[in-house]
Amino acid sequence: MRQEKQVYNFSAGPATLPREVMLQAQEEFVDFRGQGFGLLESSHRSKAFQSVIDKTEADLRELMGISDDYAVLFLQGGASLQFAMLPMNLMLEGKPAVYADTGVWASKALKEGKLFGDTEVIYSGKEGNYSSIGDPHDWKVRADASYMYICSNNTIFGTQYRWYPETGEVPLVADMSSDILSREIDVNQFGLIFAGAQKNLGPSGVTLVILRKDLAERVKATVPTMLKYKTHMDNGSMFNTPPTFAIYMVGLVAEWLKKQGGMKAIQKLNEAKSSSLYEAIDSSEFYRGTAEPADRSRMNVCFRLPSEELEAKMIAEATQAGLVGLKGHRLVGGLRASIYNAMPLEGVSRPIDFMHEFEDKNR
Repeated sequence: MRQEKQVYNFSAGPATLPREVMLQAQEEFVDFRGQGFGLLESSHRSKAFQSVIDKTEADLRELMGISDDYAVLFLQGGASLQFAMLPMNLMLEGKPAVYADTGVWASKALKEGKLFGDTEVIYSGKEGNYSSIGDPHDWKVRADASYMYICSNNTIFGTQYRWYPETGEVPLVADMSSDILSREIDVNQFGLIFAGAQKNLGPSGVTLVILRKDLAERVKATVPTMLKYKTHMDNGSMFNTPPTFAIYMVGLVAEWLKKQGGMKAIQKLNEAKSSSLYEAIDSSEFYRGTAEPADRSRMNVCFRLPSEELEAKMIAEATQAGLVGLKGHRLVGGLRASIYNAMPLEGVSRPIDFMHEFEDKNR
């Protein structure tokens, strides 16, 4: 039997999944719960898959406290399709959409929003290289806005909202692709939440959308059927064939999160992981964090070394030591440790030890 090498995967997405989840998927892959063939081969109209999608939705509702006022949808196209699908469905005539530009993904969402109506930028961190989010308490959201848009965690620059802006009657929309289910939130504060699964939820291929049901009625008749939230809401996410296996994997992750103790427990773990890693960075003059301390992400820890040559050397040696995926995004360079829910505490202590050793040898 081949012996597995101990590897910790710090990739930003697709990202590491709980080992327990991967082993269960492996066990059920060719014979799904006694039916004699895999779920990948099952009809999306089968009882087997219906039970999977129903339980996945129920577990997500339980974990996040999602009320019946909200629809839970399993869509395709990733967060990038949501950048356009959102304004197509929620933008109202003569009522601008308000965006907070806190990073690359928010900027891309803003670009798509402009295609469908008036937009306003309430905050931009671009001049500061997106190193901070600013204070959402200072943002004055106009009362006639169609919606207010934020990206709750920024994977490239390593920033994250500590609290969300107050928007009154204006629906707050959040791209939570990289920090959904990582902490306790009040879903009722939002009109719409969406998240590509490939960071904290499961594999790529499915996008979770949590939509306040009344907002689905805003959509214009001219929006294509497949791009209407209402279409998917009315058809239980099965207007067309959904990404069945990806939804199954999201369901396994939701079960795993419940076993860990739910959102309160996972938030505590994520705080401990990120705090220890930031402490290692801050206690050294060799490493430098790139995000303002008040806005640092608990999911994506970004840092630099004294030179790009040392960064390349550290990435190569870390990979050899079983610490993979530490290279920063191509737009900003440096190093980035993505420590999503599935990264265990020991997966953070290992790179900290490595950082100390590398500094001792190269300073």
